[in-house]
Amino acid sequence: MTDFSSVFWDYYILIITVVSVIGCAVFLWTQSKTKVAVGPDGKVKTTGHVWDGDLADYDNPLPRWWMWLFYITVVFALVYLALFPGLGTKFGGLLGWTSSGQWQAEVKAADAKFGPLFAQYAAQPLEQVARDKRAVQMGERVYLNNCAQCHGTDARGARGFPNLADNIWFWGGAPEQIKASIVAGRNAQMPPMAAALGSPEDVTDVANYVLSLSNSTHDPVRAARGKEKFAACAGCHGIDGKGNPAIGARNLTEGGWLYGRTVASITEGINKGRYGVMPAFKGILTEAEIHLVSAYLLSLSQSPAAAAPAAAPAK
Repeated sequence: MTDFSSVFWDYYILIITVVSVIGCAVFLWTQSKTKVAVGPDGKVKTTGHVWDGDLADYDNPLPRWWMWLFYITVVFALVYLALFPGLGTKFGGLLGWTSSGQWQAEVKAADAKFGPLFAQYAAQPLEQVARDKRAVQMGERVYLNNCAQCHGTDARGARGFPNLADNIWFWGGAPEQIKASIVAGRNAQMPPMAAALGSPEDVTDVANYVLSLSNSTHDPVRAARGKEKFAACAGCHGIDGKGNPAIGARNLTEGGWLYGRTVASITEGINKGRYGVMPAFKGILTEAEIHLVSAYLLSLSQSPAAAAPAAAPAK
């Protein structure tokens, strides 16, 4: 990438731009000297190209009004390049305008306008902000701009991305836990467990037992056999399968499957393991924005619709 940040490219842009504009002006000037050529017989001369017997190709100059429009365009280009940064970084323009400077000015103006409102909500507890309709709407806009790419515009997630609109939280659903997830991000890893469980049959048995914990479709006979083997998974998920939010080990009795609630999808997770990363938004969002989006997500998990079971992700 250093090749493209070399000073050579500044001069390359400057020379190409200036030569092109001046070249257009010179070309226009030479063409403006051309006059209508009239032969001895008083007729306008042609280039000699004739089609269909009587369609001749004349060599007349451009109309003067058209020529002057081109001159005005050249003058406009020179004035624009003098005022704005169109010649690379070596000449920033007489007005000192930059796109980044304009953006910063707009951000500063927005902060001056909305800053007091953000500060007002940032000083309130999350539970209180989550009950404020206006604050929730503001948090939703922050969410749509930064989180919807993974979790969806309705916050119901997708395969591999948690549903944020229910009341199932892998890392805990308390206000401070939701906020901590956004601030610092999360790294979740389930190691492959096939070797610890034994044979492929044992893996299938445990998969059926796992599904039985949430009353999902399973084979009762295999689930009964898998219960004993599940002890290998208890270190993270607990002997009762209720998980450990401190390490992101999910509660297997709740449902809310990330990769599908079928024997095939659970078996795949046991054999290959799972790994998920949520990036940290500290430094990307302001503290007030994080506070608002946390309140928005908290409001979703507290809504009546959050208690309704979501459809299982596709296999």
